[in-house]
Amino acid sequence: MYTSRVLPKRKLTGLILDETGVVKKGNESVGVGWQYCGNVGKSANSQVAVMACLCNGDFASLVDAQLYLPQDWINDPVRCDKVGIPKDRRVFKTKPELATQIVENQIKIGADFDFVGADGLYGNDLAFVNQLEDLGCVYMLDIHKDQRIFLEKPTLEIPPKKGKKGRTPFLVKPDRESTRVDIYCGRLKRSDWQRINVRNSTKGKLKADFHFAKVYIWDQQYDQISLRLLVIRRIKTRKGYDLKYSFTNANLDQYTHQGLAYMQTQRYFVEQCFKESKQVLGLSQFQTRKWAAWEHQVAINIMTACFILKEKLLCFNDIPLLTAWDIREWICFKLSKPISQEQMIERISFRHLKRQLDINRCYEKQF
Repeated sequence: MYTSRVLPKRKLTGLILDETGVVKKGNESVGVGWQYCGNVGKSANSQVAVMACLCNGDFASLVDAQLYLPQDWINDPVRCDKVGIPKDRRVFKTKPELATQIVENQIKIGADFDFVGADGLYGNDLAFVNQLEDLGCVYMLDIHKDQRIFLEKPTLEIPPKKGKKGRTPFLVKPDRESTRVDIYCGRLKRSDWQRINVRNSTKGKLKADFHFAKVYIWDQQYDQISLRLLVIRRIKTRKGYDLKYSFTNANLDQYTHQGLAYMQTQRYFVEQCFKESKQVLGLSQFQTRKWAAWEHQVAINIMTACFILKEKLLCFNDIPLLTAWDIREWICFKLSKPISQEQMIERISFRHLKRQLDINRCYEKQF
């Protein structure tokens, strides 16, 4: 909640969810197992946690985390006892279920955010999406390219029997054909796209082409048709186009296309928070085995990230490109003082100047 108070309210505030993994050796650390680890892009012996950051404009910080416990841990009470997993936490929960728990917790403690964002693992989980709607949350969730959509609202009905042979149909089906979002995207004309300047980046202004369309999806589990706003982002690359597909329940009467485009690009910040926390603040370096130790270490990391955010905001007018690494180096200098204060200020100022020159070069290329 403290991070929510510190974060500036210059734009829409997003609660961005994602999972991150840490490669581990052995099988003693809580939650460790052979599972997909995004850190290495494949399955590995690792710990995986679902985490969340709050972001607004160019600022973000981690605020919550839930450790993912694989099924083999839940099925082994002796192993759970050994690392001190509380009995009420020995229930298998999928990553979207852990993400729901994070959203509920942030609402409970009074965190201020305008929308929830996440990648396709969460966007394609209809139970997670429905729970967000039940919680009254606006969401912008990525979806997979094979997600099927209806361009017009279908009617669910039991189709008539064809011929005299075979079973009589008894399951409802839509009365029209659906299409994949990537196929729909491939049919769009140049006039269907609009260019939007989304946000600042280290390489100048992030510009992209966006397409917005009201579509319908069929929730087969509950046999219901739901309205969604489809948001497609297209960025030209050397190899063609980088495409991103998202669903949102945001109302076009309430949000502008610029605001929706901004929401769709905010998932970048949770990845930056992971990078900063692991490379600078030591999130991936602690050696803990028990449940309580893992929670304590992550809580300390989140508190430190909040301190870093506060320092960036405090120094923003004088040093707008100050990084977590600069702040860490300054604290280490104050503790050991291996060089003079003037030398340390000169070192940080030189790095700051190099960052600004790189940004300036990118802006010059754009305009």
